[in-house]
Amino acid sequence: MSQLGKRIMHMREARQISQNALAKKSGVAQSSISDIESGKRIPSVPTLERLAAALGVPVTALFAGGDETPGDVTKTGTD
Repeated sequence: MSQLGKRIMHMREARQISQNALAKKSGVAQSSISDIESGKRIPSVPTLERLAAALGVPVTALFAGGDETPGDVTKTGTD
């Protein structure tokens, strides 16, 4: 699993939403989210933007060391 995929999965799970719910909210196919989370697929920038918006974080938060919104429950420090 890639760090990016792991981070997206942790953010999604912290919000208690399924891959299917994230897919509906972001417009990214559930199968693509599954592939991204498992490290089988590297997402494009537009896909990252849609996922970040659906998770309510800036795109930089999807990367280790990225800033998350203040008070975000997904802040994990070193992942």
